[in-house]
Amino acid sequence: MRVWAYPVAADLRKGFDGLAGLVATQLQQDALRGDCYLFVNRQRTRAKVLLWDGTGLCVYHKRLEQGRFAALWAPAGSTPLQVRTLTLSELSLFLEGCVLLSRTALSPAGVTPQRRAAKSLTG
Repeated sequence: MRVWAYPVAADLRKGFDGLAGLVATQLQQDALRGDCYLFVNRQRTRAKVLLWDGTGLCVYHKRLEQGRFAALWAPAGSTPLQVRTLTLSELSLFLEGCVLLSRTALSPAGVTPQRRAAKSLTG
């Protein structure tokens, strides 16, 4: 499961259909495929996660009483909007108020099997 972070501040008055509409029109994704979609308001004090659990859409909403969520997008007008992907661990840390400083690959790079030439046992 991937987490897609909406690249700009979102209007969090939107509900299930409004957020699913943003996913379809702005992210060019299907909200019903099982990934998570993260939305944050302009003040970064509220966040919503949209998720299809196999039976229906779920919206999880968090409002901070103090502080702000980390900024997931670049300042306005700086670069073209790019959707940021997070892991579920990074989403959990984000919702807890942590700031992602860097990423470190914990798994080795993918291994591609190669055919080996058969050795002759006769000498």
